[in-house]
Amino acid sequence: MKFFCKLESGSSLPEYATSGASGADVRANINEPIAILPGQRALIPTGISVEIPHGYEIQVRSRSGLASKYGVIVLQSPGTVDADYRGEIRVILANLGEATFIVEPGMRIAQLVVAKVEQVSFVETQEELTATARGTGGFGHTGEC
Repeated sequence: MKFFCKLESGSSLPEYATSGASGADVRANINEPIAILPGQRALIPTGISVEIPHGYEIQVRSRSGLASKYGVIVLQSPGTVDADYRGEIRVILANLGEATFIVEPGMRIAQLVVAKVEQVSFVETQEELTATARGTGGFGHTGEC
């Protein structure tokens, strides 16, 4: 399957690092380094716009190396790029680490994962929802990590 991309000057197509990779790496399309202080965030351009076919989305996800080594994550992860969006994909990076993180021009900053999606009809009901073993438990109700 092919997804057609428009590239801004200096940007490059998303790239899969290995033949088994689920996510394609995207790079920072910036001219100067950007410093992200601890506890802060920055909106980083990729220079990529994508024509996504109906029935698909692109999920923007953190790169595990940035998260584990520096505490830098995609803030809204996964971020969703809808099929009808035609603007530039930009990435909100957040620095949860203890040191200032420098985003360098061309640095791999996130991964794009393509996923199928389906729109459904949400219908209000006054009836009880079907019972499950889990029920209404959430947010850690099954125990400690």
